[in-house]
Amino acid sequence: MSTETDTKVNAETRTNFGKGFARRLRAAGQIPAVIYGHGTEPVHVALPGHQMLLLVRRANAVIELVVDGAEQLVLVKDVQRDPVRQIIEHIDLLVVKKGEKVHVDVPVVVTGEPFAGTIATQDAASISLEVEATHIPNTIEVDVEGLEDGARITGADLTLPRGAALLADPETLVVAVSVPAATLAAVDEIEAADEATAAEQADEAEAEAEGDEKSE
Repeated sequence: MSTETDTKVNAETRTNFGKGFARRLRAAGQIPAVIYGHGTEPVHVALPGHQMLLLVRRANAVIELVVDGAEQLVLVKDVQRDPVRQIIEHIDLLVVKKGEKVHVDVPVVVTGEPFAGTIATQDAASISLEVEATHIPNTIEVDVEGLEDGARITGADLTLPRGAALLADPETLVVAVSVPAATLAAVDEIEAADEATAAEQADEAEAEAEGDEKSE
């Protein structure tokens, strides 16, 4: 028995277009989409809204799409959402073949805790890879456990799944470990206070020495 989160999706071809028709589709629980790729003419379809909402929560979802009885693999290439309500307005689907390599942006996830007193700042939310369409990783993990101030992890440092190749610049900064500015400021304040105290004590000692010399 299939479930709403199955990757097999039944689509209906559509010949009507325009914003008004798209609104009626969404009101009926469907999402307008277009299928393209491999030199074929674009095919406009309507997708089941709730099932697609669940499927596209994963980046770069690959779907077994059934259109007019014919099944094909497609990659969710783009999801357009209403900027205010965040409802899905339209989906672009790219036809792919098993074994074919595609270019995708894979989310980066930071794990672990850096050295005490430091923070890990993520500079790249995703990284561009070339990977087999049916073996796209959900995420690329970056472990910062125990890393100290000044540590930098670039694209070249990432551990990629077998068969995947980095498309992004190898020098792309992904994560940097540093001491927070507030901590540095607090340390500077303490050091300045210590220096002021030391100078004050030195002045007092010098004044006391001068007093002793005069009393002699």
